[in-house]
Amino acid sequence: MSDPTSTDDLLYMGIDLGTFRSVVATSSGQEAAVLSYVGWPKDFVARRALGKDIVYGAEALDQRQALNLHRPLQGGVLREGTALDEQAVAALIGHLIEVGGGQGRRLRVAVGVPAECLRINKLAMKQAVGAYAEKMIVVSEPFAVAYGLGTLNNAVIIDIGAGTVDFCIMHGTVPDERDQRSLLSAGDAIDQQLYERLRERIPEATVTMNMARQLKETYGFVGTSEKLVKVKLPVSGKMVAYNITDEISHACAYIVPPIIETTMRLIGAADPEYQPRLRNNILLSGGCSQLRGLADYLTRQMEPFEPCRFRCIPDPLNAGARGALALVKDMPEEFFNQL
Repeated sequence: MSDPTSTDDLLYMGIDLGTFRSVVATSSGQEAAVLSYVGWPKDFVARRALGKDIVYGAEALDQRQALNLHRPLQGGVLREGTALDEQAVAALIGHLIEVGGGQGRRLRVAVGVPAECLRINKLAMKQAVGAYAEKMIVVSEPFAVAYGLGTLNNAVIIDIGAGTVDFCIMHGTVPDERDQRSLLSAGDAIDQQLYERLRERIPEATVTMNMARQLKETYGFVGTSEKLVKVKLPVSGKMVAYNITDEISHACAYIVPPIIETTMRLIGAADPEYQPRLRNNILLSGGCSQLRGLADYLTRQMEPFEPCRFRCIPDPLNAGARGALALVKDMPEEFFNQL
């Protein structure tokens, strides 16, 4: 039996539980990313073909025709009455702990989740993590990002993920609900817009939502592009070349107006003496912050209202997990019961 006072088998772990992609970082130096999909075989044939009772990540997405597939945080929250989604979240957390080398270890875990999930599903998340961890905390993704960057005062963090855009004002303390906002117009909304625009303009081509997502991730930009976006799409079994620059541009720009409006409202509700500092320090994180030209475009779009400076942080895909790891390592004992 391990000594509860020993630190030899103690592992600190930060998890960014994203709506599309989740990341784990540990105090032993391990990092791993898993797509936020969990699937169970549909029947005994699927179970035999797959050779396992549960499938995760990219494999689950690839084998989706044989699975009852769940993306439990797709809308940024666990939907009420969806026991399978709660089961999928618990399984996904367990899988992340396993790939992070946490099996059989004493664990202290910090999990970053979408801000709306923190507000609505905090207890469910704590219960899911608590099944594996000796000590744990659940915080919003943008707060975890801010902590990892050491940006604890006079800053706005905007985490642009697949399911949600999460906003957080940092003013030198742990942020509360008044300091945070969440939008549903995020990466998934871009995918939907692109899918619909391609179907409308090129009805003869076969396009799926997964293809639209891949096109966004490869070619996505906001503003103007120096190069045309030319791709080949399947038409009656043949690959045909199309210029989809306008479709990519309009789809990616879809999320800009709500981001600008929410940024203005959030900063406008802050102490007036500190608002200029906040406007000059707006940091973008998350997968969709990588859309080419986004930070510069947002900065230009804000000029008619109030001059602001948007910047993309380094390594936006892993910043949440690394920040959560830094947070749990620094966390005083008494705070585990408060967050």
